[in-house]
Amino acid sequence: MHAEYIFISSTSFVRMKKEETIDYHIKTVWHGIARMYNQQATKYNGTMSIGFALLNIHSEEGTPATKIGPLMGLEARSVTRLLNSMEEKGLIYRQADKVDKRSVLIFLTKAGKLHKEKSRETVLRFNEVVREEIPNKKLDVFFEVLQEINKMIEKNNIYETANS
Repeated sequence: MHAEYIFISSTSFVRMKKEETIDYHIKTVWHGIARMYNQQATKYNGTMSIGFALLNIHSEEGTPATKIGPLMGLEARSVTRLLNSMEEKGLIYRQADKVDKRSVLIFLTKAGKLHKEKSRETVLRFNEVVREEIPNKKLDVFFEVLQEINKMIEKNNIYETANS
């Protein structure tokens, strides 16, 4: 038996199998990518989240701790836990900003730089394989569709007409 979503439009009820919904496919693919990245990260005693955080920290200049959350789409408390874990693993260290003493910069340790490079290689390899298998024309349409969906979400008007 297939799970169904029930959508209510202004005129009727619409029944859809989950496999027919857009969000189901986006979520399923993202979970697959996350599993794949986590499998690679465990080889280096890491996680996908740590890898993405490392990729968002400037290797030489450091990155303000307050910028990491927005870059990754994480809330402050999640970033704090992640940074604490990374510090315990010896991947990062914190240092007060020399210009603005209230700001804390996150820097990579030597081990952090090595892990960042492994993360970078993992992401590049995934993209390389996808680009080898899927023609550029299809990828262009895929990116265009995702950007349009994101614009709709950012406008925050998806449910305005449905609820009026």
